[in-house]
Amino acid sequence: MNVPNDLQKIIDQLEAAEGFKVSNFSSLSGGSINTVYLLKTTSGERVIKLNKASEFPSMFEAEKEGLEALRNSNTIDVPEAFSCGTIDFTSYLLLEHKPEGKPLAEFPRLFAEDLAALHKISAPDFGFHSSNYIGSLPQYNGKETSASDFYIHQRIEPQIKMASERGFSFSDLDTIFKNIAAEIPEESPALIHGDLWSGNYLVNSEGRPCLIDPAVSYGPREMDLAMMKLFGGFSEEIFRSYQEIFPLEPGFQKRIPLWQLYYLLVHLNIFGSSYLSRVKSILNNFS
Repeated sequence: MNVPNDLQKIIDQLEAAEGFKVSNFSSLSGGSINTVYLLKTTSGERVIKLNKASEFPSMFEAEKEGLEALRNSNTIDVPEAFSCGTIDFTSYLLLEHKPEGKPLAEFPRLFAEDLAALHKISAPDFGFHSSNYIGSLPQYNGKETSASDFYIHQRIEPQIKMASERGFSFSDLDTIFKNIAAEIPEESPALIHGDLWSGNYLVNSEGRPCLIDPAVSYGPREMDLAMMKLFGGFSEEIFRSYQEIFPLEPGFQKRIPLWQLYYLLVHLNIFGSSYLSRVKSILNNFS
């Protein structure tokens, strides 16, 4: 095998630590942050993700914790996270490989059932035991006692601050935050995926949904559903079934832009001004 140096060093360590041998590897799509490979080993296929440790400190530790939280909920399929670490200047995360299959006829209903079951997992406070990442950006998970405080203090304010440091200006934020908080229903914290766009789920070999690349927290469950609606890729049957299984508080449709504000701010901070008009439009609705 003609193996890149950073991957070869990690393979050498993994072979010793995990007790398998790697016979082959191939590249997988991993987005702009990570380099991803499929490893063929004597213990089966594994996925390994690599990035620069200095650019994204503790990213894979956080992802592993998030995957474990989802997996331990016993509600929806996620890949098992075997190990993570740093060798020289490269971080790695070793994962179970989930071969993709054909969705069952009842896939939308199954997705809704599994997601609702996940969202019924709760905690005493909003937040998580550690901060993590949303895409390439830090995501803060300090404990808050209300959904509105969590959303304002741990989600919106850090992204507004980051956007301001990037040269974008916003006004009347105190009024906007007050009006946003008034619209947020005070439900119990829900275990949420946190970045549930269509690229972060797959159909597993059994035809059921499998979630990947989480940005986990105990947060407002409507955030997952609003993100699912932001860029499309989910059938309306999923939302109808979810509503039957775990009804949302009245007014969810009106609140969708409120929750999407966070994800649009994230995109503004990653990709730049093409998202500014949508961000300001939502902010203006609450001014």
